[in-house]
Amino acid sequence: MTLPNEALSHEVLALAIKSEIEAVSTYTKLHDRVKNALLKKKLKFLIYEEKKHRKILENLHSQKYPAKKVELPERSFLPPIKVEAKTEPTILDIFKAALKAEKLSEEFYKGKSQEVERDESRKLLEYLSRVERSHYFMVKSEIDLLEKFPEYYDVEDFHFSHEMVHLGP
Repeated sequence: MTLPNEALSHEVLALAIKSEIEAVSTYTKLHDRVKNALLKKKLKFLIYEEKKHRKILENLHSQKYPAKKVELPERSFLPPIKVEAKTEPTILDIFKAALKAEKLSEEFYKGKSQEVERDESRKLLEYLSRVERSHYFMVKSEIDLLEKFPEYYDVEDFHFSHEMVHLGP
């Protein structure tokens, strides 16, 4: 998809809104599939953040284009989760796709922030870029845990095993 030259055009804002909607969908899928209570809380936080970003972008759109309705594109700039046909993506697959999406979102907002002239718009885009960066590191941390402890997401609470904790002197 080719983006228009105007940094905060109607189409660019719609694309960003669509990407935030897709992020909520991804984190909701993860939330519904995991059992770990702490991980569920982290995912709820990410869902909340992405919903907040959507509202920020929708407000910006209505201020900049009060007469235009947001027309969401069919697809966003976020990468689809690729898995074999007839197989459901694993938790790790979804987290890895989310990691790519957070990185792309960070880069998208950062790039657009360097194109705008209005200070208010630049600060908003810089804020979104930084928040997406923090999400990237949250997701990366979860991937690191899942790679080290593959059953981590599937237990309601941390369990103490010889791999996780050494108790005693």
